[in-house]
Amino acid sequence: MQDATGWLATLIFSCSYLFRSSVALRWVQAGAALVWILYGVLMHAAPVIAANLIVAVAASASLWRERAARE
Repeated sequence: MQDATGWLATLIFSCSYLFRSSVALRWVQAGAALVWILYGVLMHAAPVIAANLIVAVAASASLWRERAARE
């Protein structure tokens, strides 16, 4: 289960490079970061959890900022 979660996170993050839309890219990166956090929890790896928490927050903040700029 742990390895499968890590591979899924890798697949999702890798797919983020296929999107031209910055919004789609950030959604996919935020989703991948959440799966990486799950992987970190399963592996008891605090650095993986912390790093991907930062990525998830940054991607979410970027999405929020971009949405606010359009309104």
